[in-house]
Amino acid sequence: MRKKIVAGNWKMNNDLTMTIDLIESVKSKLNFKTDTQVFISPSYPFLYEAIKKCKGTLINVTAQNINENESGAYTGEVSSSMLKSIGINSVIIGHSERRQYFNESDSTLLKKVNKALSKNFKVFFCIGESIEDRNNKNHFNIIKQQLNNTIFNIDKIDINNLIIAYEPIWAIGTGLTASPEQAQEIHSFIRNIFKDKYGSNISENLSIIYGGSVKPSSARDIFEKTDVDGGLIGGASLKAEDFIDIVNSIG
Repeated sequence: MRKKIVAGNWKMNNDLTMTIDLIESVKSKLNFKTDTQVFISPSYPFLYEAIKKCKGTLINVTAQNINENESGAYTGEVSSSMLKSIGINSVIIGHSERRQYFNESDSTLLKKVNKALSKNFKVFFCIGESIEDRNNKNHFNIIKQQLNNTIFNIDKIDINNLIIAYEPIWAIGTGLTASPEQAQEIHSFIRNIFKDKYGSNISENLSIIYGGSVKPSSARDIFEKTDVDGGLIGGASLKAEDFIDIVNSIG
């Protein structure tokens, strides 16, 4: 049975004090009887403090990036073993901002996914099309190509540790969002691709979440769609009340 998931990607926001305040606010508002898996992703310097603050709660702390190498002369990078040593067990890979601003290619992302899964990390793998691809009706081809170049080449599929996050690039940080029908159409397409590749047992147990300017006002309608299993939330996750409203939007 696939899991319902809401993850907050805090990106490069908040200093230490603000990070602690936001965590405490989320903790105070979250219904700890929820069946939804809740993740937050603070910046690297504050991950260990976040782990300590979330201990004993249902809030999971995830990293925003990982290096594909175990150790070595890679200035500024962080390895899987470093993250494991402070209690991090999940990571976001393939976000469009990493692809765009840091030139992360499909081949690099494949190495990162293989490394993370081999170390038993839960991986949020992001895919999505540009506005040009959407307008040219090439979005299905782009989604399939991204999966063919990455996930479908991993050493071993691990359905318990893989989450696909569909994030249309045109909806990230723009205030635009896919309609519930557009989200369902792509999520269903993704699930069917996995079915063709791995069979229905894998596809029906794969969590596919939506990201792209999700707000409390739009979350419920999107999350009610059959193949939408939650969300990867950007800006709205920086406000505890909005984030909790989104968490509570999952039926």
